Amino acid sequence: TTLFRSIMAARSKSASLDGFLGLVPGAKHRIPGAKRKRLNRNKKKNWKRHIDAREVEDFLQDVQLQQRTQGGLVAEKPDGTLYFMDTGNEEKDVTVTQSKSKPLRIDLILQPDSKVPPPKDILSHQVPNGKKLKRKRLLREKLERRGIIPKQQRLLEARLQRPPRKSKPPVSSQPNRGFYDMWAETNPLDQALANKDMWFLEQTKKLPVKRPDHLNIKPSQLPAVEVIASGGSYNPTFESHQALLLQAHEVELKKQKEEEKLTRQLSFPTVDQAPTSESVFRELCQGLLEDSDEEIESKTNLQKPQKEEDAGEDEEVKGTVPVFNKAAVAEKKTERQRKKEKHEKTLVARRQAEKALRMKKQEVFQLRSIRSEIKQRASLLAKRKEKRIAKQKAEATQPKRLGKLKYIDPDTDVQLSEELSGSLRKLKPEGSILKDRFKSLQKRNLIEPRERAKFKRRHKVKYVEIGRAH
Repeated sequence: TTLFRSIMAARSKSASLDGFLGLVPGAKHRIPGAKRKRLNRNKKKNWKRHIDAREVEDFLQDVQLQQRTQGGLVAEKPDGTLYFMDTGNEEKDVTVTQSKSKPLRIDLILQPDSKVPPPKDILSHQVPNGKKLKRKRLLREKLERRGIIPKQQRLLEARLQRPPRKSKPPVSSQPNRGFYDMWAETNPLDQALANKDMWFLEQTKKLPVKRPDHLNIKPSQLPAVEVIASGGSYNPTFESHQALLLQAHEVELKKQKEEEKLTRQLSFPTVDQAPTSESVFRELCQGLLEDSDEEIESKTNLQKPQKEEDAGEDEEVKGTVPVFNKAAVAEKKTERQRKKEKHEKTLVARRQAEKALRMKKQEVFQLRSIRSEIKQRASLLAKRKEKRIAKQKAEATQPKRLGKLKYIDPDTDVQLSEELSGSLRKLKPEGSILKDRFKSLQKRNLIEPRERAKFKRRHKVKYVEIGRAH
């Protein structure tokens, strides 16, 4: 209130001196003698529009500066805090100032320049789970007054009263200690698992996992390195070399036939083989003009049942009552008729049962034929089993389809008769060891058949003709 009164007194004093020029930049000069505009200052919309609050803002800034630098308003502080009377001894003051160590400049910079105390951090004084810990503490005090010991303390006391465990002997790091075979049955590491329940060892993860049986089966029964035929030797016999040449010749002949078939299917017909208009017309009319004997017979056979059906339909039309109205026109059966039908049904069922019993009795005299049928069936199953085993053995040495490509056997490495040499020095090498191992992995079903990746050009090749200098 005192602050507001002082501000309003200053404003009324300045209002009485309206004839003078304003010294504050932006102040409006009021013309003497002019009529003053009357404003309603108790309206909220006129507070900031027609009232100059710079004096109030300056005063508040001065108060904040005094609080930040002096720790409060200077007018409210006692005289002892603002100044003091120096009545001491100069020599004593010199010794006191020398004894004090001057702080470093960096420490002075880091010190806060405001004397306003920082706000209290409430979170730093809060304890996590304070209410819960308080309840536990009160419960513990209550139990202590009753003479009840908490469970945690009882466990600690029981642990202290327990006899100490025997320490394990330290592992010897001497090189002259005894050695053992870790794969042998007398392995000392497996002695702890001896005479233990297998279920217990399996559930406690102490028993090693058994290797599945299918992992021990090789994917192919072929050997890793196949021995080449005797005709591929550097000094083979004539018969073995000719047999190898014949095998390679058959492979090349098969390839040639496949190529000829492909070219024959894709080749464009010649002038002599090109279709003419007459051949095209004959092909279109084929089967329309002339009928074979079989087709005529089939047509006659189809016409006969059609005539019979038409005759049957005529007879039905001539009848007085249609077929679908017979159920509606049929009279109700009498009790005698129903008993007769029931008796007939029981007789039929009895005859069928007697017939089945008679057939079972007759089967006793068919034991020899039944025994022969069983033998035939057993021999047939044995033959099928032999074929199945033979097929499995044959497939065990054949490459399987592991990918989208089929396995293709490599070309047979063979030399012609004129290329043979009697010594290893003059022998011409054939094939590649790396390709042979790669094909062996594919044939033994260890990797899938693959082909060389084709280069696919992203953009077309541009040909630029460079102009020649004339």
